[in-house]
Amino acid sequence: MSKTPTTDQEALDYHEFPQPGKISVETTKPVATQRDLSLAYTPGVAVPCLEIEKNPENAYRYTAKKNLVAVITNGTAVLGLGNIGALASKPVMEGKAILFKSFAGLDCFDIEVDSESVDRFCSVVTAIAPTFGAINLEDIKAPECFEIERRLVEELDIPVMHDDQHGTAVISAAAIINACEVTHRKLENLKIVVVGAGAAAISCARLYRSLGVREIYMLDSKGVIHNGRSDLNDFKREFCASGYMTHSEVFESADVVVGLSRPGSFTIEDIKSMANEPIVFTLANPVPEVFPDDVIKARPDALVATGRSDFDNQVNNVLGFPFIFRGAMDVRATKINLEMKIAAAKALADLARKEVSKEIKELYSSEIKFGKNYLIPSPFDKRLIVEISSAVAQAAVDSGVAQVKDFELKAYKKELSKILK
Repeated sequence: MSKTPTTDQEALDYHEFPQPGKISVETTKPVATQRDLSLAYTPGVAVPCLEIEKNPENAYRYTAKKNLVAVITNGTAVLGLGNIGALASKPVMEGKAILFKSFAGLDCFDIEVDSESVDRFCSVVTAIAPTFGAINLEDIKAPECFEIERRLVEELDIPVMHDDQHGTAVISAAAIINACEVTHRKLENLKIVVVGAGAAAISCARLYRSLGVREIYMLDSKGVIHNGRSDLNDFKREFCASGYMTHSEVFESADVVVGLSRPGSFTIEDIKSMANEPIVFTLANPVPEVFPDDVIKARPDALVATGRSDFDNQVNNVLGFPFIFRGAMDVRATKINLEMKIAAAKALADLARKEVSKEIKELYSSEIKFGKNYLIPSPFDKRLIVEISSAVAQAAVDSGVAQVKDFELKAYKKELSKILK
């Protein structure tokens, strides 16, 4: 069931008043006396500078680096708006910044790099990386985003993740895990159709395969990706069908469709040909490939998710990235690896199956419980930071990319529970 939308003017007023933008900088130390000034700046500031010069690890003790994330883009693939440029992307990046702070207590600077050159973009990010404890890449078009992320992960010793790829993959994977629970399916028996072949689509398909899904078909703007085509890049070739298949053939008896494309790239007729209790994720944003109400009208047995906040089962990246980065940064992980992403997806799925808190029920003014209309948790579930971040942190430790010593899961969960109080 759809919910009340906001108007364009409400959105503009929200961003303009009482002051422009959504973020500001606040101080964590007093500067009220001459003594404070002497400690905050000259001469006192020289002491931690010299300690960091002797041992760069001391930056995590004496500066904000440990809790500071950079959200960095070049504005080439912004939401459903496309290549609108670095400056026009700034409201979205500021939005990511407030989500990091509000949901995970992480400080954040947004950085818009005015370059479509992979070399220049990577050079800029590498040069400013010492400022930050982690880097969230955002809204960079494919296929450049794959190369950018690969280079930065390889060159830097802090977590780097392109959220448009991996955030969507983690959240949708959690929803698929729980859709299988509701419909009594097994991941390894699923037939999944991924509509779209951009950054999010490739990453989603990769993660589904890592979770055990064996039969995945991918469609781009020219049709089914198969080994008879000569126009495919290396990333699309990972998901070539073994022989020529038509659009209609791949949808026949499919269990799942994940739309990461544009309105109309698959249709109600396609959904009608799917298996019983089809799992339909129509994630194009802001206008989905097919609207949920139309899906349910044609297939009342369908389980439906969208990328929008005004329908049930929103595949919202805010369920992932704040908590993935929180867990990765708290154990000083050198990267965000596959094990950490799988841990996040499974923890998210597990949380949705737990009893919904009283606060969430009151917030939505309805009876909410795990099932076809509640496959993934609400973004406002206060348990997210504890369950997801701790799972990610433990996976980082177990997979050998964490730098902290003597990690203790129970104690860490206790600390996480204090962050948003």
